[in-house]
Amino acid sequence: MIVRVTGVDLVERVLKIRKGRSSTGRAPHKPLLLLYALGHYQRQGDTPIAYSAAETALADLIREYAPPNASGPAYPFHHLTNDDGLWVVRTAEGGGSPGRSAKELIRSGAAGRLGPEMVAALGQDPGALSRVVHALLEDNFPDSLHEELCQAVGLDLYAGDVGWVRTAQRRRRNREFRLQVLRAYEHQCAFCGYEGRLDQGGTVGLDAAHIRWFAFDGPDAVDNGVCLCSLHHVLFDKGVLGLGADLRVMVSAGFVGRTAAARTQVHDLAGREIEGDLHAGHLAWHGSQVFRGPARAA
Repeated sequence: MIVRVTGVDLVERVLKIRKGRSSTGRAPHKPLLLLYALGHYQRQGDTPIAYSAAETALADLIREYAPPNASGPAYPFHHLTNDDGLWVVRTAEGGGSPGRSAKELIRSGAAGRLGPEMVAALGQDPGALSRVVHALLEDNFPDSLHEELCQAVGLDLYAGDVGWVRTAQRRRRNREFRLQVLRAYEHQCAFCGYEGRLDQGGTVGLDAAHIRWFAFDGPDAVDNGVCLCSLHHVLFDKGVLGLGADLRVMVSAGFVGRTAAARTQVHDLAGREIEGDLHAGHLAWHGSQVFRGPARAA
């Protein structure tokens, strides 16, 4: 019997790789590799990706979008082969993956590619790639990083039929969350105080940022949200900024900004206390999984 894999099946398959992480930890190595591989497929088709050629780019992605002290690129390059035929690795001699050692992957001339069933499904359904990408992004990263991430891996997020709709079994977002958070902070950025409207209309440049990301079981609740301007939202989601248990802003000591604007918009926030009734557990999650400590002295 011939088993046909559809674009819908692919979405379910890539979502299953979430089960490899702990309930509180964040390990987006495999999703990052898949996004990188899908970008390669969109540009160059079903051609192999040599580990030696991809190592630096994958390391940059992990450093940028994974928690601090995350494993290197050899880890997902090897271990993704265990996930339901999504990824195949072959050495120059035709053998399977030599393991998670970067030296062995390079020495053996190992190269990876999307699994044959996945390639077939992507070829049969023009909208499948877009739906898979949306699924990976939504289940592993906050909205503020989606477009930037696609640019980093060379993916056209809007190519083909987008059509990504969550199944009834998966969590749905609360449409009132953004309004509730903005109201709680009186339509002002909790970090810098920015507020603005366009022609007496709706608020512009302000977001309701999840402290514990929605993709990692963060609720659409006011005690898990903080009103931030668009700049500080991205910096918060990338770990440049954080919040301590005392609700004081933390600035990563790793952040480098030499201009007056960088000092005003970032450095000067260190130690600033914000108002709010935020869940201690969600703050702790962000501090361990997103914020790139140590914090700069106030």
